[in-house]
Amino acid sequence: MRARPLPLAVVGVLAAALALAGCATGTAPDAKIAPRTQVNNPALATLPNVPVRSDIVYTSGDTPAQDLDACIPPKNVAAKHPEPRAAIVEVHGGSWARGDKADLGYRAICQWLASAGYVTFDLDYRLAPQNPYPAGIDDVRAAVEWLREPAQVKRWNLDPDRIGAFGGSAGGNLVALLGTEGSGGWTSGSRVAAVVEMSGPVDLTGANVNPDFEPDQLAYLRCTTEGDCPDARDASPLFQVDKTDPPFFITHSSEESKIPIAQSKGFVARLRDAGVDTTFVIVQGRAHSIAMMNDDLKNRIVAFYQRTLR
Repeated sequence: MRARPLPLAVVGVLAAALALAGCATGTAPDAKIAPRTQVNNPALATLPNVPVRSDIVYTSGDTPAQDLDACIPPKNVAAKHPEPRAAIVEVHGGSWARGDKADLGYRAICQWLASAGYVTFDLDYRLAPQNPYPAGIDDVRAAVEWLREPAQVKRWNLDPDRIGAFGGSAGGNLVALLGTEGSGGWTSGSRVAAVVEMSGPVDLTGANVNPDFEPDQLAYLRCTTEGDCPDARDASPLFQVDKTDPPFFITHSSEESKIPIAQSKGFVARLRDAGVDTTFVIVQGRAHSIAMMNDDLKNRIVAFYQRTLR
């Protein structure tokens, strides 16, 4: 179990509030969200009424122990969502090298999703460069498989056929890879039934990479150059897409940020070409990952999960 940094304060972020130009579900036109600037982002506030059970080990065998936090729907919410309940696996960002499940923004999202009726599991995973690809995705897979064990299904009152995923930035890459790798049904192994991905790098082959982000990407892949990087394609959700993939909700800022929007646009096009149910929401501005979160985007994400994990 790795040592935990103190939770990060979420201040000075550009949040987006929202006059929306129509609903973007399935293959509908992409939604666009008007910006609003806030000193603090109230959409990333923790919820004291949502119980959190911390530091639960989910790995086994020879894998170094990794743990998660479970955010539990409060009693008044649970009463409206009969058991067994759907679950969501949440994966934090940090360029595959930093971040923690206890970071304030991700803790807030974990509690918010629980307040919407989903038992939400906020993961730690092995970090690069000490643990490069595929360590992180191996851990995320292991968490989903752990949730499907009969003991965990009983412990958390879960429906193992209704497991979704949520991730931002590097966590977005991992949940997108979780959703696209493999084929067939979404109810066994590490397959999931719905994916929400925010600003994730989905093409690690060197196309549309921000020069400031390139060193982190190369370290994660154990490469010195983009041209000689044998794991880049396997680590890229863009190249794993097939028609059996679960529904995706993808959101990205309109202006260039840490991950160019061209990556998300290319991924959306690939998913839609394969016939995958894909929602794409563009947030005006340059906020990255969960810094884009606001009440309207929250409503859209919950509506997506309600539709896909019903």
